[in-house]
Amino acid sequence: MNLRTLGYMLILGKPLMMYLGILTISSFLTTALVGFLNYKGNHVIPFKWHPRLAALSITLAIIHGILGILAYF
Repeated sequence: MNLRTLGYMLILGKPLMMYLGILTISSFLTTALVGFLNYKGNHVIPFKWHPRLAALSITLAIIHGILGILAYF
């Protein structure tokens, strides 16, 4: 299996890229939620997690984008 076919590998009948996209958007929304809650004074999740979640979100987005681009090259 090469990287070109990895993005379209089926998991429960849906391609891996779909699940990775859902995970990426969920990660971005969680990152925004942590920042917003800390801004409003609710410190249930410490602010130190905000940059970590942002790095995770960006990493997932890059992997998702690379798999999408490789499908056409």
